[in-house]
Amino acid sequence: MLLLVIVALGVGSLLLGKASATPAEVVSALLGQGTKITGFVIGELRLPRTVTAIVVGVCLGVSGALLQTTLRNPLASPDIIGVTASASVAGIVGMISFDLSGFTLALAVIAGSLLAAALMYLLAWREGLSAYRLVLVGIGIAAVCAGVVSFVLSRSDIRDAQIALVWVTGSLNNSTWQAVLPVAACGAVLLALTTILLRTIRTLELGDDTAGGLGVPVERSRLGIIACAVALTAVAVSVAGPLGFVALASGQIARRLVGAGGSGILMAGLVGPTVLLAADLTAQFSWPGVSFPTGVVTGLVGAPLLIWLLVRASRTGTGS
Repeated sequence: MLLLVIVALGVGSLLLGKASATPAEVVSALLGQGTKITGFVIGELRLPRTVTAIVVGVCLGVSGALLQTTLRNPLASPDIIGVTASASVAGIVGMISFDLSGFTLALAVIAGSLLAAALMYLLAWREGLSAYRLVLVGIGIAAVCAGVVSFVLSRSDIRDAQIALVWVTGSLNNSTWQAVLPVAACGAVLLALTTILLRTIRTLELGDDTAGGLGVPVERSRLGIIACAVALTAVAVSVAGPLGFVALASGQIARRLVGAGGSGILMAGLVGPTVLLAADLTAQFSWPGVSFPTGVVTGLVGAPLLIWLLVRASRTGTGS
């Protein structure tokens, strides 16, 4: 059902716009048989945006579910523990200070995210990794990163700051084939690695002692899973900016769809693009004549979800 919803939203994103197109014109453009104008609008403007939303949604959804499952904390998503914020710093510094773009910007974002994640892991380590400490350290790292981003923006040229501010909010407006294809390739490799790690993840869900008794190297496996989640987040941020709350919401929705006893990691890979495509369509067409950055919509939806999770955890006693 989620696949059908993704297809429907994807088709809608190709049909809607200032230059509206009929289904027949979209099919003709995809087959290379339409007019040059229709082919350009569909093939070079709308289709890359739709593909980017799907790729980014899959990466963020799986990343959020990986962290929530591995750390056994419903708030342990890239948005909360500082991974997205550290990627923002790397992206902003790369864009403004070094004029990076495209593949070089993606590499900078990935490298910055992995370095920040390694720092958080070391700070949270006390004869083992505590999810509680990691979340607290991540919140502190996120606050520092937000301050760095504000400082860099305030010291930059107004035109550069305007472009960077749209990116740091999270936007699909600048989606191109040159940007999304390398990201899709990296995402495919990381998703294949995640699939290989699924059996280890299920074993870790039994508890550290049980997993260790079954021969699983607990800390080394957890470190590899976290690194994979961080890399997926960095890949997504490098092309669309730090889209807030997509990873958090996707993991939570997926867990409720699969029910008790399921981690929902693969399901989150379908929920993510569904959420992001819906948010992008809302950002483009909810207000006539105005196109908002997609991150504005995900933030408006995700913030109440975070408040609800906190209230629910405090009432039931299930939060850390």
